[in-house]
Amino acid sequence: MSEKSSKPRYVIVAGEASGDILGANLIESLRKRCPDALFEGIGGPLMEAQGFQSLVPMDRLSVMGLVEVLGRLPELLKIRKHVYTNCLDNPPLAFIGIDSPDFTLPLERKLKDKGILAVHYVSPSVWAWRQKRIFKIKKSVDLMLALFPFEMPIYQQHGIPVVCVGHTLADDIPLMCDRAVARAQLNMGESNAPVFAILPGSRRGEVERLAPLFIASMSEILRQQSDVRFIIPAVNDDRREQITELLNAANVDAIVVNGQSRDVMIAADAILLASGTAALEGMLVKRPMVVAYRFTKLTYAIMSRMIKVPYVSLPNLLANKALVPELIQDKATPKNLASTLLRTWKAFEADQEIQQTYLDLHLMLRKQAGDTAAEAIVNLVEKTHMRKGN
Repeated sequence: MSEKSSKPRYVIVAGEASGDILGANLIESLRKRCPDALFEGIGGPLMEAQGFQSLVPMDRLSVMGLVEVLGRLPELLKIRKHVYTNCLDNPPLAFIGIDSPDFTLPLERKLKDKGILAVHYVSPSVWAWRQKRIFKIKKSVDLMLALFPFEMPIYQQHGIPVVCVGHTLADDIPLMCDRAVARAQLNMGESNAPVFAILPGSRRGEVERLAPLFIASMSEILRQQSDVRFIIPAVNDDRREQITELLNAANVDAIVVNGQSRDVMIAADAILLASGTAALEGMLVKRPMVVAYRFTKLTYAIMSRMIKVPYVSLPNLLANKALVPELIQDKATPKNLASTLLRTWKAFEADQEIQQTYLDLHLMLRKQAGDTAAEAIVNLVEKTHMRKGN
């Protein structure tokens, strides 16, 4: 990180690819309001392209699951202490934690206790599980930036300042996406055969756990519909090599590309994906999809007793109904995934209700997220400075 400077400074921590997207968009919007501001902390390539300086590679924070975190705990605590010390040595206008609540919220609480403004961008799933966290959140943040309208009430009920900013993906993705253009950009050639996008996640552990299941599902799909073509986006070279090895071992053909996950989804006739932000993106590009996920047995045993909502995917949570099929844990078998995806694909074109719901949700989330978030942060900083008489 940089040495002390008289320039205004924000410290931002993003822990995974979805946070990198939000962080880059936020930095761009903050810089419009404060052109000479410095941005430091932990972020990914999109944030770095905006001039952000990252202390460690962002993927050092990318770990999911209650059990999986334990093996990385000493390293994560060391990184968190480093960021905390840096903020104390050179206090920023505000600290902004983007998602990754188990890492960022304790850091925000310590910084808030030291008089540094703490903003959290992306509401933890406090409305879904571990609901008593709301009391810790209240002690940890000066402002919550929520992505979705259904998240607002719990913060308002507990007197926590909150602003709904929508999602930058809804701003960036057109209301109608051209499948033919996407296929041309991916050099897929001309063919009338259906194309299914397969997205087994971005983390090594996710791919290790889900890709064999998804590849077995691909074999089952081909047994029922032999002309289907598959395309898989890999987040980086390592994941591409990992996926390619699994495909070769299973003797299944697929196009594997680096990145371009949005183009891959737009090019597809249907999508099989891991639960997460990808499900939101699949909804925004208006494609039929099936959401599937498997946790480790211990993680699932713990989480399944704590979750208080009937759905895990964002499209279903936003619609408050079973908009897209969810096959989680034991329900996620190759036969179930294949038959559900084929059935969902074949029914989609004639289903005007789901297509209209996709569009309505897209419009609801279009709030110019980066600008809305930046305005809320700047307003918080200015009010705080005025109150302190600076």
